[in-house]
Amino acid sequence: MAIEEPAFSVLIDDKPYELRRYEGYVVAETLVSGDFDSASRAGFRRIAGYIFGDNQAASGTQRNIAMTAPVTVEPQDNAWRLHFVMPSAESLATLPKPNNPEVRLRTVEPHFVASIRFSGFTTASSIEAQTRLLQSWITKQKLEAIGQAQVARYNDPFTLPWNRRNEILIPVKP
Repeated sequence: MAIEEPAFSVLIDDKPYELRRYEGYVVAETLVSGDFDSASRAGFRRIAGYIFGDNQAASGTQRNIAMTAPVTVEPQDNAWRLHFVMPSAESLATLPKPNNPEVRLRTVEPHFVASIRFSGFTTASSIEAQTRLLQSWITKQKLEAIGQAQVARYNDPFTLPWNRRNEILIPVKP
């Protein structure tokens, strides 16, 4: 069974680059300090706890939420924001309340992003190199970046590096 991803339309397909328009969706997110790798691990555990039952449903019970992809990480002031997109069948009204006060739910409005796809490990050097390539493509396309680059990872940690799907996503104004 395929893992659900947020709905989007591809407006420009220039492999490995794309300009996408995402529909709105809900995320569970957390802010974590530290370096990229340690923040990614800590943030993943925190939100995985939420989707695997560390929550309070309206009925007073806990419930599991389906895993989706990608898991995204973006820099914030002295921290990293990590988020999971919630399944499309869910809304703020239907999702259970996180028990952990460091996990919050929010709606992401429809938006445009430029993306570049790559495989391998998401190391500081690969992220930096792919971000530079994407920024150059954004300039060539006469788009305007309007936010921070996000690292999007689509696979579990057991996937072999050459089979991994990673992306850099940069919000843009078309």
